[in-house]
Amino acid sequence: MKLLMIYSNTFAYSTRTKNLEAVDEYTERRQIENVLIGFIQVEQKDEDDISKIETKMIKNLKWAAKKNGTSRIVLHSFAHLSLSKADETITKELFDRAEKRLIQSDYETSQTPFGYFLDLNIQAPGKSLARVFKEF
Repeated sequence: MKLLMIYSNTFAYSTRTKNLEAVDEYTERRQIENVLIGFIQVEQKDEDDISKIETKMIKNLKWAAKKNGTSRIVLHSFAHLSLSKADETITKELFDRAEKRLIQSDYETSQTPFGYFLDLNIQAPGKSLARVFKEF
């Protein structure tokens, strides 16, 4: 798994282009303040122990959120950090489980629309822990 975490004062997105046939057509536009965005690439090798990967991802997201003084986390599927990609069904299931676990831990958590290219607007401060990359 590749995980790029960016803390943002303001994060906004809107759906642009559907890129997975299996997802429904819809339009969404949203803006969130004081949020940690997890740009997540689930790789094929992660499928062998998805539970372990899920736990590591959640621990890293919680750590980065705490370091940036926020309880808001957005999970964003970002299949541009590696050439290897896990099955899209496994990736979506991982996101859904992680979102539930984070909510149970009192984090205001959501996901960007899965299976869409998005227009993004990220206003990130220039501090070291506002951008953290992890690979596991």
